[in-house]
This record gives sequence, structure tokens and C-alpha cells, in this order.
Amino acid sequence: MSDRDDDDRGAPSGGGRERRYYSRPRTCQFCSDHEIKIYYRNTQLLSSFVNREGKIRPRRQTGTCAKHQRAIAVAVKRARHMALLQFAGEALN
Repeated sequence: MSDRDDDDRGAPSGGGRERRYYSRPRTCQFCSDHEIKIYYRNTQLLSSFVNREGKIRPRRQTGTCAKHQRAIAVAVKRARHMALLQFAGEALN
């Protein structure tokens, strides 16, 4: 026989259950405020949807709806093509 009981093999240490992360549901800022327009020349707005590496941030991070996420992607790509936004983020050393 072993020193350990077979009943507590899968239980986490500390006796409590592990907490799961539940994020609160986000609302799309473009659906809630109709005054904000997605336009490729508005680089200040678009830069908040692009991370440091230059990639477009996903919906689960930004909280936008699918319709406006597609519009953001198109606007970011247009701004990159017109050289208003960088294709890559910071220079890699």
C-alpha cells in the first residue's frame, strides 16, 4: 500500500477549486456610438487596433462586432498601402 490515499489524486493542492477566467462581455464601440466612423485616414483610431508587431488585433481583444472588425481590417490595409500605417511594427534587432 502507498502512503497517499487514492481519493485525492486529481484534486488541486490547497483544497479549493481552480478559478476560471470569465471576461465580461464587451460591447462594440462603433455600434454603441454611431458618431465614430472607421476611415483609413484616421490613423489614431486605427493604431489602437494594431499591436506592436503590426498585426491587427482580434475581436476577442478589441470587443468589436464582426461587421466592424471587417471594416477595421479593410481600413488598416488601406492605410498600410497608402503608407499611413507601418506594415511591420518596431524594427527587429
